[in-house]
Amino acid sequence: MTDRAPTVLAGLDGIRSNLEDIYKDLHRHPELGLQEHRTAKKASDALRAFGYDVTDGIGGTGVIGVLANGDGPTVMARADMDALPVREQTGLPYASTVTATGPDGTDQPVMHACGHDVHVTCLIGCAQLMAQAQHAWRGTFVVLFQPSEENGDGADAMIDDGLTSRSPRPDAVLAQHVLPYPAGYVGTRPGSFLSAADSLRITVHGRGAHGSMPQAAVDPVVIAAMIVVRLQTIVSRELAATTPAVVTVGSIHAGTGPNIIPDSAVIQLNVRTYDDASRTQVLEAIERIVKAECKASRSPRAPEIERTTSFPPTVNDEAPTRRVADAFAAHFGDDAHTIDLQTASEDMSEIPNAFGTQFTYWGIGGIDPDRYAEAAKNGTIAQDIPVNHSPTFAPVIQPTLDTGVSAMTVAALAWLGT
Repeated sequence: MTDRAPTVLAGLDGIRSNLEDIYKDLHRHPELGLQEHRTAKKASDALRAFGYDVTDGIGGTGVIGVLANGDGPTVMARADMDALPVREQTGLPYASTVTATGPDGTDQPVMHACGHDVHVTCLIGCAQLMAQAQHAWRGTFVVLFQPSEENGDGADAMIDDGLTSRSPRPDAVLAQHVLPYPAGYVGTRPGSFLSAADSLRITVHGRGAHGSMPQAAVDPVVIAAMIVVRLQTIVSRELAATTPAVVTVGSIHAGTGPNIIPDSAVIQLNVRTYDDASRTQVLEAIERIVKAECKASRSPRAPEIERTTSFPPTVNDEAPTRRVADAFAAHFGDDAHTIDLQTASEDMSEIPNAFGTQFTYWGIGGIDPDRYAEAAKNGTIAQDIPVNHSPTFAPVIQPTLDTGVSAMTVAALAWLGT
């Protein structure tokens, strides 16, 4: 096997400054899911300039670019484009001040608080390097920019809009995510990597009355409170200690005043699990507990349990993950690691599943290495290092971008450069 990565990556010095400008521009102009028109155009314009055969508007704003370069494998590299309804608090000179209309019709601040601007920039850089060094590899390189990952519907939107008939079938699908690790870090993990995520909206019903006359009411606030407490026993008492899972209640809404017992209460919660068995067990336990608490309190109506969003678990296929891990070890040396299990979730795996092909998904670091080392020394990583979705999450530009471009390129060449 010949390592073609140094040949292809030799072009990075010449495009680094432009990529940094692209990143700052994307960070300054974030867009919510399925509204990524500007971001998608920036990606598609770049791909066309590099010589890719481009199809845009897939699933609304999705983009694919195909670069056929002789006989050989087909590799797809994917990046997500959307931002979050978060007001940025980084203080950066290129910080977002954007607002946009959310799904509920209200104006919301928007920020790239999850690093998708890094993902887009790195994939543009990888696409350019691959186009500039076609003499160093053979096969077909497919670049995919996906909308609406945060809402969990972007991959399905592209699939429903005919993605599998509009793109060559890949032999492997590759993706990466910037995470709160030191910049320069790359981490792979075979098997379970990201959790499944299920969000639920639960409405419990009572009977309203004056706050001074609770005997005339069935209080849904008390029912909701008992449910919240009891839900905490699922992970601690129903799952084995070696089975990771998270059950978080993020919202309770009930009532309009302090002296009014309302008719209903709404609980919103989120579940994270790593396999189908534990996922089923936890979701069934939630339903059992909710119904039992309502019955115990003489609720006049059965509760309503609605699953509002659902993300599949990200379970990396063994063979492509080992191939990428070996390539990373050869290129990055001591900066290549085995990454820990992550409780975040993704819909990326829907794409390779639709093609019936294998995939691997890895992490790169985005935190200033000195800052991370100081926090590690003080035992304050959880307190001092912003995580994804925080209003202060802002990857350092370098070496984050260089690492992300290099990682995606090295991974693609593990198939195309042999």
